[in-house]
Amino acid sequence: MSRTKRVLQGVMVAGAGAVALATLAPTASAAPAATKIAATTTTATAYNGACGSGYKVVNSTPIGDIGTAYLTYSSATGKNCAVAIRNVAGDPVYMDLIIRRSGTEIFDDQDGGNFRSYVGPVYVKAAGSCVDWWGSMDGVYYGEYGTNCG
Repeated sequence: MSRTKRVLQGVMVAGAGAVALATLAPTASAAPAATKIAATTTTATAYNGACGSGYKVVNSTPIGDIGTAYLTYSSATGKNCAVAIRNVAGDPVYMDLIIRRSGTEIFDDQDGGNFRSYVGPVYVKAAGSCVDWWGSMDGVYYGEYGTNCG
């Protein structure tokens, strides 16, 4: 799906927010995605297919009570893709999302701005390494580090 399916108001931002998020301490998580979703007090929004055909959900993390971030993988492309989705679309709020191969300083892909329903997709080819993916949604920070290695 193209990013034009979302309503974008404002300019794509990748500056200070991305730098601030990059300083968050990495933490590994071995909990399966179903456990993480069940632990929230609200129903998680289903993955919306924004990464394209052939991408399957391999990990997810709640974003407070306002949304869920998903990491997907396509065996056809060998890429991971992330997207973060609000539980209820509404007035535009600031969202950003960053993905990279673990252990690197380089952000492989990022997206940010004021959106009504979701941010992303962002992609990384990370065969043989782990994936870090993180961001914020309306001031709520989320992230997974050192995940989906292989």
